[in-house]
Amino acid sequence: MPEYIYRAITSNGQVVRNRVEDVNRNNLIKKLKNNGLMPISITQVGYKSKKAKANRRNILDIDDIMKQANSANIMQGRLKAKPTLKERINIALAREEKITTRDIIIFTQNFYLLKKANFNNIHALSTIIESTDNLSLRGILQDILAGVESGEYMYTTMEYYSNIFPYIYINMIRVGEMSGSLEKSLEQAVKYLEDVDLTSSRLKKIIIPNVLQLLAILGLLIFGVAYIIPLIQEAFAQSGTTQTLPEITLWFVDFCNGLINVWYIPVIIFSSVIGGVIVYIKTPKGRYDFDYFKYKMPIFGKLIYAMDFSRFMRAMLLNLENGMRIQEALDVSKAVVKNYVMLSIIETAINNILIGASWIEPFENSGLSSSMQTEMLKIGMQTDLIEMMRKLVEYMEMDINNLIQKVMAVLPQVVYSIVGIFLIFLVIVVIVPCIQLYMGGWIFESVDLDIDITM
Repeated sequence: MPEYIYRAITSNGQVVRNRVEDVNRNNLIKKLKNNGLMPISITQVGYKSKKAKANRRNILDIDDIMKQANSANIMQGRLKAKPTLKERINIALAREEKITTRDIIIFTQNFYLLKKANFNNIHALSTIIESTDNLSLRGILQDILAGVESGEYMYTTMEYYSNIFPYIYINMIRVGEMSGSLEKSLEQAVKYLEDVDLTSSRLKKIIIPNVLQLLAILGLLIFGVAYIIPLIQEAFAQSGTTQTLPEITLWFVDFCNGLINVWYIPVIIFSSVIGGVIVYIKTPKGRYDFDYFKYKMPIFGKLIYAMDFSRFMRAMLLNLENGMRIQEALDVSKAVVKNYVMLSIIETAINNILIGASWIEPFENSGLSSSMQTEMLKIGMQTDLIEMMRKLVEYMEMDINNLIQKVMAVLPQVVYSIVGIFLIFLVIVVIVPCIQLYMGGWIFESVDLDIDITM
């Protein structure tokens, strides 16, 4: 059972702090408000096993709260209460154990296997909880179990933990629960998480080493301009030679010096641009434009659309197999998509059904779906839609694998090109002057100059 430390204000302005157990945070908030308390902060600090249920300190009424609360922790007004050392340690320890994608994958795989073995949700969750080592995940699963035992769907509790369970994952579970095919949804969720994890690891292997190389080159460039170039300039000046550093080196040094003198101007411009973009993206039109850019962006655009379209088709196939009509399947399945462009296409498809038009037409007119995808759907409408959608999902899986291979082939070339440009610039700006100094031609020139002067 999750444990929480809360701070709340009573009706007469007193601030109360207490440590309690409850099935979830939402339930605790409801209890506090029902008993005349306005929550200020609620921090989850740990979990108790089910054996500790007899020692629960759940809140019943305001009198119980005031009896349990330490009088030293009750203050007039809205003064901030500092947590005790023990509370700070508990909070630190509770936050230390992070829930990774691998933890979610293992939980989903286990849950899927138990569902295949005809376990009901309560029995399956109880079994998984007992074998879960991660305390943070165990507490969340206990929270989900408490919701299921009270008659709620699993996804309703998962929505509260959106920082742990991905949006798409939650809605896959939602589709499965609403359509009565949770087992198939779990299978899809496992595949989705594994694909995302695999793609992420592949991208990291390509991007991280090259980013580190790029940062190292930038560091050498900055060090060369800030320290090495001034030393070379000083050596040239003291020798009296007429030779100078390369023009591009002098230009870059002047540029950096000028940038340092007015550093606040580019910072303000950069911050304003980033802030403006963020504000624009938060508007409905900005979000739509940004999501459209995701689908049309170089390298990744086609892959992102293919993954969203495939995920939507899988969810729709699941609903159609469970007897839903096309309109209902479209409406329920759109929950697995987050992109505004895809959502607008789906909404248009639903509206087309209402007016008697083709629901496939919006996908075709968007210019994002390939002719193969739309033609398979059209043939399915004339023959067997469910069977054709199965084939479409198989085709999309192969198409996504091909797109991933293309991305993996193109991305290193792009990254290497950027690193190469910076490396060439480093050689021209910093390395060439160093070679010039090392070769020492300017020394002989300065010696000849001294001889001419003495003669």
